[in-house]
Amino acid sequence: MNRSGSRDEGSTPVAIVTGGGTGIGAACCEALAREGFRIGIHYRRSETDARAVLSRIGEGFLLKADLADVDDVETMVTSIKKEAGRVDVLVNNAGISVNNDINAMRIEEFDLQRSTLRGTWYLTKRILRLFMLRTGKGRIINISSVVGHTGNKWQIPYTMEKAALDAFTKSLTRELQGREILVNSVAPGFIDTAMTAELSDEVRHGIAQNIPLGRMGRPEEVADVVAFLACRGTYVTGSVIHVSGGLYGG
Repeated sequence: MNRSGSRDEGSTPVAIVTGGGTGIGAACCEALAREGFRIGIHYRRSETDARAVLSRIGEGFLLKADLADVDDVETMVTSIKKEAGRVDVLVNNAGISVNNDINAMRIEEFDLQRSTLRGTWYLTKRILRLFMLRTGKGRIINISSVVGHTGNKWQIPYTMEKAALDAFTKSLTRELQGREILVNSVAPGFIDTAMTAELSDEVRHGIAQNIPLGRMGRPEEVADVVAFLACRGTYVTGSVIHVSGGLYGG
């Protein structure tokens, strides 16, 4: 420990995973823990799930925040500084999906979706300034979606947000030119999570028929790619990597 009470900055590397309590986020926490990272598991409401992930990985800490709230983000970053003193990898996974027909959707619903993108931008900004820019190294991995490229009915704000995340990845890569801070997107296709579990069997079957591999993906298959980008992939930056079973090759 150093004099501030946080872990020595030369110790175990730290990865922060937003929305780390469930689905793809939980799988990323577990994959990165196996790679030797100490994991900061962010959650907004799913504390029970986040604690369950922590119990499985052992080495980590919890971070509660509403990323749409700037004050919450600042409190979260302060907690990271006190608890870990460093951030080597940031996985921007947290998000919501506001679904409705364009004519039925209210402004308030659209703004709710938009606020998640602003939260990702602001958290990344603060992590860069306080940690990665000081060392000149790091990895930022944004979890976008295949629908940001293909579009999807009744999900216009969601598809707009995911497309924007990929543009954010490419623009931030340009801004960080000359530094060893790599920025990439991982764009999952249809993954077997709680979100897709709400679909009817008929809809799920129809989706699978359009996927060359003939099935939905598993969260672990997305997390494997995230782990590669976090630990290896030393000459990969500014890229969007599709994990969609062949649904979209971009």
